[in-house]
Amino acid sequence: MIEDVLRRNLERSLEVHNRLADACLPSLGAAAEALVAAYRAGRKAIFFGNGGSAADAQHLAAEFVGRFLLERKPLPALALNANSSSLTAIGNDYGYPEVFARQLEALAAPGDVAVGLSTSGNSPSVIQAIARARQSGVFTIALTGSAGGQLRGLADVLIAVPSEETPRIQECHILVGHALCDAVEQALAADEATLRAGTTVPITGRKLQISERTGNRL
Repeated sequence: MIEDVLRRNLERSLEVHNRLADACLPSLGAAAEALVAAYRAGRKAIFFGNGGSAADAQHLAAEFVGRFLLERKPLPALALNANSSSLTAIGNDYGYPEVFARQLEALAAPGDVAVGLSTSGNSPSVIQAIARARQSGVFTIALTGSAGGQLRGLADVLIAVPSEETPRIQECHILVGHALCDAVEQALAADEATLRAGTTVPITGRKLQISERTGNRL
């Protein structure tokens, strides 16, 4: 019985992973281009989410500040859910839906990229933060499940994992995050090589060969 449960989880996860590229590659490309453009311009990435998505947000911010696969300079990234004093103070004084939005208002600047994670796409604190980020001129990326929830049509780029099962969505979110880290590192490493060769580096992410951008509102 236990082996059947384990096998079933592995098989379900593999099945969703197999559908991920077809479902999400265009939006992944747009997200990667936005992150590359931000880092080329000296800006930063800001991650946030609740519960398991909070853990993923911290994980991905750490990949940028530390490293993913390549030795390189640290890249500025924050996980807003990591500051428990800010979370509890803002939640207590303004209500929990404001916990990320108010931090974004304080810390984000035009040209930054905000990445909100919500398996349902309906987390009020993530929705509020994405809306506030857009008002502040910050590019927004949302990672959700297949439905997209209220984040569909709100974020500049929506990466909607083709599943409605929370564990499978979370498993794909970390894969998506790792793929974005890899794409950013590879693009910036190519920039360094170009600079050493004495040629011009593009100031946007348009030359990143992942996919064509599919538009601002997905």
